[in-house]
Amino acid sequence: MPTTIPVAAIRHGPTDWNEQRRIQGRADRPLSRAGRETVSGWALPAELAAFDWYVSPLSRARETASLLGLDPVVEPALIEMDWGEWDGAKGPDLRARYGDAFDRELARGLDMRPHGGETPRDLRARVAGWLDRVRLDRRPAGAVCHQGVIRALLSLATGWDMVAKPPVELEWSAVQVFALADDGSVVLDRANVMLDSGQPGPRPHASRR
Repeated sequence: MPTTIPVAAIRHGPTDWNEQRRIQGRADRPLSRAGRETVSGWALPAELAAFDWYVSPLSRARETASLLGLDPVVEPALIEMDWGEWDGAKGPDLRARYGDAFDRELARGLDMRPHGGETPRDLRARVAGWLDRVRLDRRPAGAVCHQGVIRALLSLATGWDMVAKPPVELEWSAVQVFALADDGSVVLDRANVMLDSGQPGPRPHASRR
């Protein structure tokens, strides 16, 4: 029977840009006051405490990890997607600036490329490289990272092309638990394990890829 390695992913707490609904990529925004209060109320499920934890280099992720009582290794592959010239902008402003071209670009899914930025496919490849290293270590791992990174994990696990709606609705104040198999495949094992109680969400029926 094939063995699997669990990989947990937690998105950082809220920042001022999240609250203002601005695109937030590589800009190094700290947690907002409300964000720190939110994360201070989280509790890491006991089953994940012994994982090898990694964190994005950005301060909002590192601060989240610290508030969770973690001492993670900084992993450059977990940095948020590079949104280029779109970083810090709001969707309506970009739609006013670029017109229909903005919506056409969004419709490209994995191949959408912000001006001067990278595509979700680029991000997914970067995350897949980190998963390969985790698989070689053969130890359960956790990541405190970003929405884009977790969406990339979901795409790897389900084949989601980011054009249609995601196959599973993810809660961003929860842990998403994936599993890596020896054959290189990834599955979404448990979605939306709540950080306030550690109770698991429903086990999804996600296809392997």
